Amino acid sequence: MNLLGNIIWLIFGGLLLALEYFVAGIILCITIIGIPFGFQVFKIGLLALFPFGQKTVVESGKSGCLYTIMNIIWILIGGIWIALTHLALGLLFCITIIGIPFGMQHFKLMAVAFTPFGRTIVPC
Repeated sequence: MNLLGNIIWLIFGGLLLALEYFVAGIILCITIIGIPFGFQVFKIGLLALFPFGQKTVVESGKSGCLYTIMNIIWILIGGIWIALTHLALGLLFCITIIGIPFGMQHFKLMAVAFTPFGRTIVPC
């Protein structure tokens, strides 16, 4: 079922969404100071490529001061807008019964887009 969900996701916008994240990650990695943020954008892009069958978890022991500071900087720079976009898309998809699984994937992306530092993607 995850394979079918991922195929439908890719056809109807998931591939474009992942490509946008990958391009943004490359642009951030061009600058030296943006490299940590670029790696987080790549993480979101990988989750946006195949969201079905994966989840994000907060890594135990990695909720230290540096991750908190980096998440605060991320939220202030643009993470809030990315998360709000995924929230709006998730609500829009959840209007129909067929769109609910895709809306749930946007809610998953919203959580990792809001605070990506200290999270890892694992299969579920």
